Amino acid sequence: MSELRFDGRVAVVTGAGRGLGREYAFLLAARGARVLVNDLGGSVTGCGAGDDAAEQTVREIIARGGEAVADGHSVATPEGGQGIIDAALDAFGTVDILVNNAGTVDDAAFEDMTQDRLDPLLDVHLRGAFFVTRPAWKVMRSKSFGRVVNTCSAAGILGAARMSNYGSAKTGLIGLTRVLAAEAGDDDIKVNAVAPIAATRMLDYSMRSVAELADDAAAAAADEVMRPFFERLDPALVAPVVGYLSHADCTVSGDIYTVGAGQVARFFIGRTKGYYNPALSMEDVGAHLGEIRDTGGHTVPTGPADEMMALLEALAGGPTAD
Repeated sequence: MSELRFDGRVAVVTGAGRGLGREYAFLLAARGARVLVNDLGGSVTGCGAGDDAAEQTVREIIARGGEAVADGHSVATPEGGQGIIDAALDAFGTVDILVNNAGTVDDAAFEDMTQDRLDPLLDVHLRGAFFVTRPAWKVMRSKSFGRVVNTCSAAGILGAARMSNYGSAKTGLIGLTRVLAAEAGDDDIKVNAVAPIAATRMLDYSMRSVAELADDAAAAAADEVMRPFFERLDPALVAPVVGYLSHADCTVSGDIYTVGAGQVARFFIGRTKGYYNPALSMEDVGAHLGEIRDTGGHTVPTGPADEMMALLEALAGGPTAD
């Protein structure tokens, strides 16, 4: 296979001072991209700020022969999002690739999930991706080319206790990904999402948060079992998927990929065949719930038109036989 490179491309990676974002920036730069490294420099819970993290990533990229600049704007406001893209335009003249990776975490049981815990995560994860993508989108549409990679999570797709704020914000990004993929139309703009599994500050924080709920013996036993597994979750093994989705050779759009420890799979939104009765009652729903939920013969709609077609086909076929 010939090496996939990014010579002449400009990439913006948010949250690139540490962890996953840093690995994405390293890979893109190593393959020839000029990279804007954005990071506010705060803690995993969003406290504090500083330029050191972004600047350190830039120093390492330059030391390896790459080209990069640091940026410390916050993704959480429209002004910050515009500032990030303006910084890339000032430094490199365009934007070809955007990786929305910035994020924080603040776990709590739902009964303790206050607005003070909800709003910051919505601001960084969901609104942040929206605010940065919008000015980048204008650049991409002007030249009919671009690649956007958003970051979602199994915590939202599948559900995870104590993560109602995080899961809600991350799953909102699936909607944004799918809508932008549809809006790209005939332009060569691809928008996809990754759900990473990696040993990062976020994972460590969440695991410690859960362990604190258990007794010391149970927490120690869980750590002994899981620690060897976590050691295989190198963030660098997520970067190749983000790199491919950022490349001009990528032809898919609107997809969601889960990736960790070198294993890659696709999450998809499926629709069961279901049950149809034009005189549907509550009792019918209960009596046929197994049939409604049966995944045998499911379809994977590509958009609302496919969903509407499935409904029309059910109506044309008549009631489901008992």
